[in-house]
Amino acid sequence: MIRTILARLMVAIVVSVTMLPFALPLAAQEVEQPAPEGSPTGGAPTLEDILARQRGEKVDDSARRANIGDPDSAAGIAEQLGTLGGASDPDLWRSIRFNEEPNMSVSAGGDVAKTLVQDGGMAWYNFRQGPLRAYGAWLLIGTIGLLALFFLIRGRIRIDGGKTGRTVTRFQFVERMAHWTLAGSFILLGLTGLLTLFGRVAIAPYLGLEANAWLLHISKLIHNNVSWAFMVSLVVVFVMWVAHNIPNKTDLVWIKQAGGIIGKNHPPAKKFNFGQKIIFWSVIVLGVSVSVSGLSLLFPFELPLFAKTFAILNDTGLPQWVGYGPLPTALAPQEEMQFAQLWHAIVAFVMMAIILAHIYIGTIGMEGAFDAMGSGEVDEEWAHQHHSIWLENVKEREAASTAPGATTPAE
Repeated sequence: MIRTILARLMVAIVVSVTMLPFALPLAAQEVEQPAPEGSPTGGAPTLEDILARQRGEKVDDSARRANIGDPDSAAGIAEQLGTLGGASDPDLWRSIRFNEEPNMSVSAGGDVAKTLVQDGGMAWYNFRQGPLRAYGAWLLIGTIGLLALFFLIRGRIRIDGGKTGRTVTRFQFVERMAHWTLAGSFILLGLTGLLTLFGRVAIAPYLGLEANAWLLHISKLIHNNVSWAFMVSLVVVFVMWVAHNIPNKTDLVWIKQAGGIIGKNHPPAKKFNFGQKIIFWSVIVLGVSVSVSGLSLLFPFELPLFAKTFAILNDTGLPQWVGYGPLPTALAPQEEMQFAQLWHAIVAFVMMAIILAHIYIGTIGMEGAFDAMGSGEVDEEWAHQHHSIWLENVKEREAASTAPGATTPAE
């Protein structure tokens, strides 16, 4: 019995000593093998990464971004253990995920179609569904509330002493036509834009998804086609009225009296007072901006805007000065569209708030103001009250044209 036990122990010792040289490298390899970056998943996205991205939080993906295979380091296919390339399937999808240049081709669409995954879409979607909707809605509601409060406090601005019954031509037909084309197209663009932004939360829950889809389809057609009328009329209005909207020293009196709110006298003004000049330049500047961004959305691959704009801003050092760091200058067409859409909507909201104030003054806020763009004829007392210098110039021209010996145009 004892002899059998000793024999088995001797066999075990001999086998262990014989296998030790083979076991040590394997053990050393297992001990010395470093844990892959991004452990415990080896660089793959974790559940926490996915949840954080859905919450809009920044995820540290530097390890995965840098862990992309190198085709030049691949073994030849004829060699032992040769591979098809230096990038495995995970490497390929990692390249696609981080907008690297994967070694692939597409059957249609050109280089643009190679962007299969666009990570910025989630940030764009969250901003559009959250801050853009919330702040945009509050801006419009707040503007309406302030105008209502102003009306309750100030009331309607009346014509002192009432109307005289004598009228003077304020705007010619071509001027009114350009104004109403600009105004009407902007109202349609604003309404269809609001339907597109708020349809899912304001229409679909009450009228159903099909009704909302139909409204959005119609809104898209109206928005894309009416935009051309807006841009053309914007140019016409600028050409007609820019000379009358250059600031001058007369505006200082208007500013000092806050347009007549401070004091009892009405400030003198030419064809446009300072308040109207603010409206004019706001519409021109913001209108050009919203038009350019709209054109970029209509032709996203032909008119990229933000990569070039960001490069110019980076050269000025402004983003770094405010703490943002350099802005991205290599943007996919989809990213260009996302920036353009957000800028388009933000500028449009500001314009809508300004136009609400303009509509208020031109309707219930001031007696006789609508006549200027309605019939084109305004009462002389209204003109004297709000545009006294302009009225004097009109009277002087009329007197000069009717004076004895004055030449009249040939019929």
